[in-house]
Amino acid sequence: MAVLVLCLAVLVVSAGSAPAPPPASGYHLLKKYAIGGEGGWDYLLVDGDAHRIYISRGTHMMVIDSESGQLVSDLPDTPGIHGMALVHKLGRGFTSNGRAGTVTIFDLKTLKAIGQVKVGENPDAILYDSVSDRVFTFNGRSHDTTAVDPAAGTAVGTIPLGGKPETGVADGKGHVYVNIEDKGEMVEFDSRELKVLNRWSMAPCESPTGLAMAVKKRRLFASCDKLMAVMDADSGKVITTLPIGPGADGAAFDPGTSLAFSTNGGDGTLSVVCEESKDKYTLVENVPTMPRARTVRLDPKTHLVYTVTAEFGPAPAATPENPRPRPTMVPNSFVVLVLGR
Repeated sequence: MAVLVLCLAVLVVSAGSAPAPPPASGYHLLKKYAIGGEGGWDYLLVDGDAHRIYISRGTHMMVIDSESGQLVSDLPDTPGIHGMALVHKLGRGFTSNGRAGTVTIFDLKTLKAIGQVKVGENPDAILYDSVSDRVFTFNGRSHDTTAVDPAAGTAVGTIPLGGKPETGVADGKGHVYVNIEDKGEMVEFDSRELKVLNRWSMAPCESPTGLAMAVKKRRLFASCDKLMAVMDADSGKVITTLPIGPGADGAAFDPGTSLAFSTNGGDGTLSVVCEESKDKYTLVENVPTMPRARTVRLDPKTHLVYTVTAEFGPAPAATPENPRPRPTMVPNSFVVLVLGR
């Protein structure tokens, strides 16, 4: 309730006066873990019960202790790794390996690889849906999703998605939602029947990437190009959009506080969005993080927000073979940022 009062406070103004600025969310940088190591990054995954953070690093997966920041394990041979999913009842984890077009299965106790599954082309995001008891990879190049039986370690089906999928979320009722980045669409599919149920335009949202869900309220939060879109998960209606920073690639929702978040790598901010009342949302503030901190995970038990980034030097000189060279990462500058109140 305190959070809702916080949002409502921005609406209470005297007659004829200008609207008061939104109050601060209280979120700020609490810790910075210097992790170092080689490789870029994409998704991270937080397991609050085990006090672990799983981080994709280009060709390997780093696992660190979420309380100390110490390295627990480093799983090699995951070429082009993007994301991770955990199936606790089986004691197994899964990585999506974009360059290999595979999923690596690893043991949650030993953190060692125990198998591999061939999936679609360039698997990006990955999630576990408990209703269908399947792991889904969202394959950027083949424009589909692959369903994997986590116990058998085999692919059991493919659903064409009609565009480049990004992040997916499950609603706990057998439906999965996924952003289609190149079409500006949201696709809903049945995780048991493996068929598309709905395809909705997300306009004016363009290039949707990050996605989170308020499961009980049936609301989807998608981070887009400088906008967060809030959608009705049943009708597909875009309820509202809110301004966020550039370069967003991640979204999160905290059911305990009703706050939604977007990590914006372009300006190094964390956008904090709050529900004032039913389907009325406010951008509370943009909390400073660091440049290129673009993906995010939230621990719903502690309400802590995690993101990762690194420092970069100047880009090398352009060549005919590489007319737009990327800047190079400063060695051992990779960090995990922990934000909270």
